[in-house]
Amino acid sequence: MRRLLLSNDDGVHAPGLRALHDALLPHARLRVVAPDRDKSGASNSLTLTRPLALSSLDNGFYSVDGTPADCVYLGVNGVWDERPDLVISGINHGGNLGDDVLYSGTVAAAMEGRNLGMAAIAMSLVGSRHFETAGRVAASLVGAADQLSLPPRSLLNVNVPDRPWSEIQGFRVTRLGYRGPAARPLEVRDPRGRLRYWIAAVGENADDGPDTDFAAVEAGYVSITPLQTDLTRHAARDDVQDWLDALT
Repeated sequence: MRRLLLSNDDGVHAPGLRALHDALLPHARLRVVAPDRDKSGASNSLTLTRPLALSSLDNGFYSVDGTPADCVYLGVNGVWDERPDLVISGINHGGNLGDDVLYSGTVAAAMEGRNLGMAAIAMSLVGSRHFETAGRVAASLVGAADQLSLPPRSLLNVNVPDRPWSEIQGFRVTRLGYRGPAARPLEVRDPRGRLRYWIAAVGENADDGPDTDFAAVEAGYVSITPLQTDLTRHAARDDVQDWLDALT
């Protein structure tokens, strides 16, 4: 039976992680390693300044006092003798669309799996109600994972509309859209009167064309975006070379 490593960034007690576990349990052998608290927005950070604590919970899950990437690193890279066949991160409470992938701990957990040689999927529910729908999507994708061939260092970013399963229109392969600038931070005062800042909401959609993840989810489709870890803007290399040549 296929071996899966599950993780997330909402924390080991998040309902989305439990929904993912329950949906996949009939289909695979599961190991769950997730942060001991909410680590949303942690991106690809690793904890390098202290050792990590790995704790077993009563429900069989494992918690780590670190980041999502830490969890997958420990889950794949030597804590247990058996390596997983597939890493699935989620189900995130809220979408990871467009520029969100740069900050997302959900996507980062999947990316860490991909960096360690595993096939990987990041799962997000664009809302907070219908986790069972996202669980059914995950089970469908896992059931067909052996037939998917991706280039090296690639992963899938999946966003599921927050709808009952009966209202899902289908699946679309998409590209990332883009958001506009984020709102200004919110100024608050702590109990001692000191000024503090809350990071504000993400920006409005700036590119939500018909082939984007934004458009697919809005129309009721599951968005599946292949991602790569190579961030090189290859089309700009000649322009940068010409700029450098002009400096000499």
